Amino acid sequence: MKQDRRQSKKRTSPSLLKRINVNVAGIDCGSAEHFVAVPPDRDPKPVRSFQSFTPDLHRLAEWLSTCGVTSVAMESTGVYWIPLYEILEGRGIHVLLVNARHVKNVPGRKSDVSDCEWLRELHTVGLLRGSFRPEAAITVLRGYLRHRETLVQSAATHVQRMQKALVQMNLQLHLVVTDITGVTGMRILRDIVAGKTDARGLARHRDHRCQSSEAEIAAALTGNYRPEHLFALKQNLELLDTFRLQIQSCDAAIEAHLQRLAQSSNPNTVLPPPRKKRKPRVNEPQFELRPLLHQITGVDLSQIDAIGPYTALRLLGEIGTDMTRWPTEKHFTSWLTLAPQNKISGGRLLSSRTQPSANRAAAILRVAALSLGRTQTALGAYYRRLAFRVGKSKAITATARKLATLIYRTLKDGLIYKDAGADAYQAQDRSRVLRRLAQRASNLGLVLVEPNTGELIDGTVS
Repeated sequence: MKQDRRQSKKRTSPSLLKRINVNVAGIDCGSAEHFVAVPPDRDPKPVRSFQSFTPDLHRLAEWLSTCGVTSVAMESTGVYWIPLYEILEGRGIHVLLVNARHVKNVPGRKSDVSDCEWLRELHTVGLLRGSFRPEAAITVLRGYLRHRETLVQSAATHVQRMQKALVQMNLQLHLVVTDITGVTGMRILRDIVAGKTDARGLARHRDHRCQSSEAEIAAALTGNYRPEHLFALKQNLELLDTFRLQIQSCDAAIEAHLQRLAQSSNPNTVLPPPRKKRKPRVNEPQFELRPLLHQITGVDLSQIDAIGPYTALRLLGEIGTDMTRWPTEKHFTSWLTLAPQNKISGGRLLSSRTQPSANRAAAILRVAALSLGRTQTALGAYYRRLAFRVGKSKAITATARKLATLIYRTLKDGLIYKDAGADAYQAQDRSRVLRRLAQRASNLGLVLVEPNTGELIDGTVS
């Protein structure tokens, strides 16, 4: 009765703005039920609630179609919206996914009924912006990759617990072996959990590539083998093996999906040779990614410095292959929250910091930008120049924005990236600085002269 009374109460909210979208609805998503508001002239009860069960979601979609709704707006809170989004999208209804922070700035609209009505009203006058969601095939790939990342993080947690158990037994294996999950480390760990505690016998598992000698490894493996720590070490080693099997299974699913995407694509370009030959890292998929990614996109993103095949795959899983979703590269970098957010009041710049965000693609680009610091590339020289001038954190953001611009141009316009090198960038930067100095000298009635040749430096912009 309370629910019927709440739904039957009519609300009138006259709008002073022009109604652009007429056949729209607003949906407030929840874990147990969804509240839906349609235009008041479409149904005697324009606000209804539906449970989150699948039959009720289909009934909700059928009611929207009966009311002539062609577009709906819903908040992207949690994961409760995903099943409803997929059902509505399958019925051909355009879904506008809205950031909850953009519609919570009006006081007094905090109930479920007023929320869905407020969403419909804002959508009617065209004041809502939809969040980005890639196409269905890329969404599947993104789900696989995010799940794989979770598995890798879980495996890393058990490696840390294994190392903790070793330290508690005063087995300093991490001091003589670079990676305890490498060839030497895993041989030793499997013998330890099997009950073999002789330090010299364990040291014989040393691989020829290990820099530490057998005597050093034997000294590091002399400790107090307590049963409770051995038990913890054994269980964490078994869990690590389990997660590695799960990662291999996930890689097989990713490869199969990439092959299906590649079969539906027909690129007109030839895959260029790799910049340098390298083996996939431990936490990367062990199958060939470059040919599949090139067949899907028609370009080779790994030609860009710091963008390897696996990094390119993760980026495509987050941003997709269709760059027309962003009109320009500035829109793209703004969506990534890598562009300055200028706050100007009274003609004065108050702040130009980048907006805080949990954008996964931006995080991938920041990690890639950080790896450029020690490379002799143009992007590496750009990063070092900014790091010296404004600090490393801002330099990482600026370099990540450079990478995002190159990726946008490559996917949209087919840009073929060629690195000019650090020397060429430094020479260009030197000429730019000299030109500015020459301009300042000219304003002061002076001239700037090359010390070696005696030639005047031109301060005009070419």
